[in-house]
Amino acid sequence: MRADITSLFGLNIYTETGTYVGKVADLVLDVDERFVKGLAVSDINRDIFDVTSRGVIIPYRWVITAGDIVLVRNVVNKFRKANKVVEED
Repeated sequence: MRADITSLFGLNIYTETGTYVGKVADLVLDVDERFVKGLAVSDINRDIFDVTSRGVIIPYRWVITAGDIVLVRNVVNKFRKANKVVEED
């Protein structure tokens, strides 16, 4: 299946479990090998990514499918901020 890469711009990105990741801002291309290397993500979910930058690059190998939204593997959950542990009595 072929699609215009511009059709990905602005799509919301979610993990396969439904966690919002961000929006597709741009694509990272390998022009020599002619393939997409990654997605530049803006409007990132700060609960997942503990970074000070405005966005992140997600490797394209994490993408499961793209249509009305982009679904990525749950690998991004590895970047989730550690939750504070509340002591119970």
